[in-house]
Amino acid sequence: MSNATNNVFRQKVKIQKKDRQVQKANKSFVIWFTGLSGSGKSSLANELEFLLYKRNLSTYLLDGDNIRLGLNKDLGFNSQDRMENIRRIAEVSKLFVDAGVISIAAFISPYIAERNLARSMLEVGEFIEIYVKCPITVCEIRDPKGLYKKARSGEIKEFTGISAPYEEPISPEIIIETHKVSISNAAEQIVQYLLVNKLINN
Repeated sequence: MSNATNNVFRQKVKIQKKDRQVQKANKSFVIWFTGLSGSGKSSLANELEFLLYKRNLSTYLLDGDNIRLGLNKDLGFNSQDRMENIRRIAEVSKLFVDAGVISIAAFISPYIAERNLARSMLEVGEFIEIYVKCPITVCEIRDPKGLYKKARSGEIKEFTGISAPYEEPISPEIIIETHKVSISNAAEQIVQYLLVNKLINN
């Protein structure tokens, strides 16, 4: 235990996660989107949240760029900072789950170890990993933010898929191939998974 935590003790609280879930009338869990830049993570996460919102479910969307503009604006893109980026997001996601809220996280999260860390922070069944799979050639053609062009020119260093690795999920709960299916159909596919696994109700 580090000196920083030697004198820190967990405070017991009266209201627990199950109480908040009952109050909100929904289970809480994390839906974690991972995939290359340009694969469609943010678009899919936005569409999914819209569908869940229409079902009167409590949700919150955590998006990679938005988080780096605030909570994680002090972090860079080297491997150590990437791990810290995901560790913080995993902790925030865990807090949302404890609050009875469905957390939707859309992050490249390129390393298996960091995604496993996020999963390990939650109870079994509370982490749904969705691999937004799309060939890098298609992502590069889309290039909505012009990042691949900058990476190819050397303007951006350690860019995932070009000059930094992306480790594909080994056994994600869902694989969505966004070059083969529309965002709306993909979002409906995820909703069906949640229904079948009784994470949400009809």
